[in-house]
Amino acid sequence: MAPRTAFPSVRACLFDMDGLLLDTEDLYSLCCNLVLEKYQKPKLPWSIKAKLQGRPGPAANKLFHDWAQLPITEEEYSKEYYALQAQHFPGTQPLPGIEKLLNDLGRTRYWDAQNTKQQPGVQTQSPKQRVHIALATSSHESNFRLKTAHLEELFSVFETQRRVLGDDKRIPPGRGKPLPDIYLLALQTINESLPAGEAPIKPEECLVFEDSVPGVEAGRRAGMRVIWCPHPMLKKEYAGREAEVLAARTGEAGQVDLHQLGEVDDGWAEYLATLVDFPYDRYGITVPPVSVDEEEYMKETARVDDNEVIQAVDYAAAPAPAA
Repeated sequence: MAPRTAFPSVRACLFDMDGLLLDTEDLYSLCCNLVLEKYQKPKLPWSIKAKLQGRPGPAANKLFHDWAQLPITEEEYSKEYYALQAQHFPGTQPLPGIEKLLNDLGRTRYWDAQNTKQQPGVQTQSPKQRVHIALATSSHESNFRLKTAHLEELFSVFETQRRVLGDDKRIPPGRGKPLPDIYLLALQTINESLPAGEAPIKPEECLVFEDSVPGVEAGRRAGMRVIWCPHPMLKKEYAGREAEVLAARTGEAGQVDLHQLGEVDDGWAEYLATLVDFPYDRYGITVPPVSVDEEEYMKETARVDDNEVIQAVDYAAAPAPAA
């Protein structure tokens, strides 16, 4: 099958968190290795770590415990492991390029106002259009807060209703990555909160950002395009198999229907070593210049009337500026 080269412009970007937005993978390894060292076990190899990445905590812990064969129960291990995370995660920082990427995508809301200004009451499908974003992380709420409490400004770009966490009750038990449920739900949260008149976003109009192999498979099985930006050691672990990873054909999910998988070199996924200087044009994304942030309707607050107090504005529902 020839690779697909013509895709619609990306209208939604869906983000994993650990190892993609946040530099947490080495901290996860540190916490695991401290427990292993305590019980005279060898350090966690990347061949095993690769299978843990991206999966919900309980599933990852079981895989780890089956490999490690620690002389303690899974519950005892989890208690020690999460205690170490509580010590090390509060200092987590974003990975290179992330702050600019999220700021750039957030600034595309400018096109909403411009398109409405040109045709009042009509949402256009202009080549220059807003890119909506959502978070889709396997981290449970308590773990999410531990890693992000000091990064409120960074994560403020993700509207609360567009944050899908690993313990979201809308995801059935056992349906975490590499199954596609979390990304399909993330898209649903966007479509449910689109401005009036904006057409629902289709899976093929979504771009998933992932670092883990199970996460890439989840995005592909959701029918979405995927950027794979792994830790250098994970990339080394899959050296020579990159095409299989991008096609979701590594077998991480076991036996699945072949129609849920991609084809090698089919054009739906791409490897990037870093998210610094992201190639927006390749995905049909147009980012407005930084100068538009000075426009009144792009700020966090706006004056409704000269005689009224300043009040917050919902960007998705905000009216266009007066002509």
